[in-house]
Amino acid sequence: MTVINFSIRKEDDYIELIKLLKATNVAESGAMAQALVLEGKVLRQGEVELRKRAKIRRGEQITVFDTTIKVE
Repeated sequence: MTVINFSIRKEDDYIELIKLLKATNVAESGAMAQALVLEGKVLRQGEVELRKRAKIRRGEQITVFDTTIKVE
């Protein structure tokens, strides 16, 4: 399993899910990020997240296949 630590800029409260997937290179493009979400392949705090623009905040954990993103 791969673990990626991602820090949200101090001036931002959140990052949208598809932007997070692109920023961490889990998805190569926005279209790929959207497809992963819509196909139910993205887990947020262990539960399937189907909202592509879900607001991901510090302390949350996103899992896609064998990659976990810890948002700080």
